[in-house]
Amino acid sequence: MEVLQVVWASLAMAFLMFWETLWPLILGFALSGAVQAFVSRGQMQRVMGDHRPRTVVTTSLLGMASSSCSYAASAMSKSLFKKGADFTSTVIFMLASTNLVLELGLVLWILIGWQFALSEYVGGAIMIALVAGLARFFLKPALVERARARLQEQDVHAGHEHGEPGDDVERAPLSRRVRSRAGWADAASYMLADLTMLRRELVIGYVVAGFLAVMVPNTVWRAVFFEGHGAWTSVENVIVGPFIAVISFVCSIGNVPLAAALWKGGISFGGVVAFIFADLISMPLILIYRRFYGWALTLRMVAMMWAVMSLAGLATEFLFGFAHLVPSNAHASIVASAGLEWNYTTFLNLAFLVVFAGLFWLARNRERFGGGQGYAIDPVCGMQVETATAPARAVFAGETYHFCSDHCRDRFVSGPERFTGPGATTEPMPMAPHGGEPLPMAHEHHH
Repeated sequence: MEVLQVVWASLAMAFLMFWETLWPLILGFALSGAVQAFVSRGQMQRVMGDHRPRTVVTTSLLGMASSSCSYAASAMSKSLFKKGADFTSTVIFMLASTNLVLELGLVLWILIGWQFALSEYVGGAIMIALVAGLARFFLKPALVERARARLQEQDVHAGHEHGEPGDDVERAPLSRRVRSRAGWADAASYMLADLTMLRRELVIGYVVAGFLAVMVPNTVWRAVFFEGHGAWTSVENVIVGPFIAVISFVCSIGNVPLAAALWKGGISFGGVVAFIFADLISMPLILIYRRFYGWALTLRMVAMMWAVMSLAGLATEFLFGFAHLVPSNAHASIVASAGLEWNYTTFLNLAFLVVFAGLFWLARNRERFGGGQGYAIDPVCGMQVETATAPARAVFAGETYHFCSDHCRDRFVSGPERFTGPGATTEPMPMAPHGGEPLPMAHEHHH
């Protein structure tokens, strides 16, 4: 009976965390969808040919506008690099598109405080500046060029030597798209696709955080995170924070509930910041980098990201400490909430659920408004991708499917019937036709 009570309390805590962050989730994803619908990724590599200060700023802004999950961000960065973008700039793009996005800041604000939301952007800017400065020590030109040749060779073996289909697809001018119902229908589709894509991370993040908050005693947390050693406590925490991210297998916004549980457990302010930044070095992603670039460059890239994430977390803690902005009570968060109440959160949630219902209807009826041209839905994860710049493609039963990453394509190739039959996990939406030769969905290049 005690076990059932603990499980119930943990699930209740997870639901409370979700309920407190529901309206900012809807708002953040809706705004993110609008930005993604009106910013073309097809032209990004043109401004990412180096990593000079101006390029770093532009790349960071493009990354912020291209809100993605960690898998999709890694795939897009790989695609940009393969098309000629500077490797350092692609890493910066990847960091910005997963860490400097609006929905992440909103959920941080509601769940553990505005100081953490602000630290995400301050620390993110520090992290990007560190990458721009340290890249030449970690990312040797010979290794980078070897990785580019590796990607091109993989394309040849996979039958992609004739170029990316659909590269010549042009989108309507931005001013026209903003004024069109089709553009806003596509924005709603982006919002729904992003929620579908991240549903697993969100569920796991909230549930695991609920169990950690209820079941793990503070003595365990104190054994993991040093306390009472001054600056050494901060140093140890910002190093351990990314390590927890590596082994947690949860990425993107799903990290935020876990961050709340760690904050309650006693990790330092900088340790929380470093942990949230480290969603790009979870173990599944490290294995994906290895397949893209080889072990030599992957290990250097991961070491660099771990270092800059830890340093950015440490610098943020010292800056916020100097400005007296570090919260003094580690328990002042949603994990201490007493339960559901008729307060502003409940009314905002109900209002935004109505907004979500309207956007859901708009996305499901986008073809009526002329939307969907040049887009496809990843049949595995549900993410909306541009057919012209999709990082991966495969053909099954005479139809071309587009994917947000090689990770999703490989899952599709291993059993396409699961994603295309009557009981498919995610139903593909109709895709606009594109040019180029169809790509064979062959197994011989997946060793």
